Amino acid sequence: MQALGVSAGTKWLKHYSSDQSILTVGDGDFSFSLSLATAFGSGKNIVATSLDTYEELNSNYSDAASNVRELERLGATVLHGVDAKEMNVHADLWPRLFDRIVFNFPHAGFNGREDKVDVIKSHQELVRGFFAAARNMLFRRGEIHVTHKTKHPYSNWGIKQLASESSLTLLEEAAFQIQDYPGYNQKRGSSWRCDQDFAIGDCSTFIFLKG
Repeated sequence: MQALGVSAGTKWLKHYSSDQSILTVGDGDFSFSLSLATAFGSGKNIVATSLDTYEELNSNYSDAASNVRELERLGATVLHGVDAKEMNVHADLWPRLFDRIVFNFPHAGFNGREDKVDVIKSHQELVRGFFAAARNMLFRRGEIHVTHKTKHPYSNWGIKQLASESSLTLLEEAAFQIQDYPGYNQKRGSSWRCDQDFAIGDCSTFIFLKG
């Protein structure tokens, strides 16, 4: 259900409220989704997804199983094996619409140095596909949020240009502070170090609207 305004008892965590229908994408160990649900005291309006199957999730992340259990206890929907580039046709997501679609630190995997042209292109294809899918899953006033590092070589991804290709308009670029989301543990999500945190450094949450 689309949030039509702020109701009595609405709870907020940074850009997000308990009234909004929220889809989280590629959430690693689901700790970001759980941070939101915990702050709201409910996950009923949250659909949390990751690319991993349930078996992969538990193999890759030490806290994933407990995070999923807590999300489900709070009423969230948790989906596994969801490809960000094809999520708009996923059987459990189509034809749902959302107020907020969130993809933190999109990454196509560690396939070489991050400044290599072909590696950057693989990341760009992921983000391009995500934008194309996500724009079809928004309510009329809905927003797409991508949190991304802003220094070289990540600045070469051209997040704003990729969004423009899907007719998305930048509403705001807000500085990202992980301490705003208690319990969120950003994970590498690929290779044998997938359960390790990575240095965030300078990064922003890019907020887009349909153009």
